[in-house]
Amino acid sequence: MENDVESIVLTDEEGNETEFEVITKFDIEENEYVIVVPVDGDEDEAVALKIEQDEAGNDILVTIEDEEEFQMVNEAYEAIFSGDDLN
Repeated sequence: MENDVESIVLTDEEGNETEFEVITKFDIEENEYVIVVPVDGDEDEAVALKIEQDEAGNDILVTIEDEEEFQMVNEAYEAIFSGDDLN
């Protein structure tokens, strides 16, 4: 996924489309993750997604099912934004 992406549209299982603002994208080890919030929501509704590739090499976003992996992503997100309130 390109680093300059500002928003994405995701489709849920029922076919409903929702636009999300990309808060940040970061790498942990060899994996890429993105934190997004609904355009009409707030940061309390932030969603962490893992960037993977399909058979054709296209980026796809998947939910993080593994609890340890999710905790690692959550800690990285908090570390990135923990200094924001200091300025």
